[in-house]
Amino acid sequence: MLMTKERRPAIRTLRGWAISVLHEAGAIRECEEHGWAQDRADPHARERAFETARQDPPPGVSPDEAVAEVRQVLDSIGDTCPDCPPEA
Repeated sequence: MLMTKERRPAIRTLRGWAISVLHEAGAIRECEEHGWAQDRADPHARERAFETARQDPPPGVSPDEAVAEVRQVLDSIGDTCPDCPPEA
């Protein structure tokens, strides 16, 4: 019986890869209504994302570069959706 390892979808940019890693780790989520990425502020999920970046960076990218990109993406994402009305 042929067994295949589940592969991640092909990502075209390092930023796209970092977003994918953060999403898989549960560190970010999408606004259900507008689709904006939101930081979940979960330190355990963030650490899982950094660990993935260190242990399994994309081809041709060093672990340090991968961690830096994950950090940069996290820094660029807020915890609220800019299109949702503020909660009162």
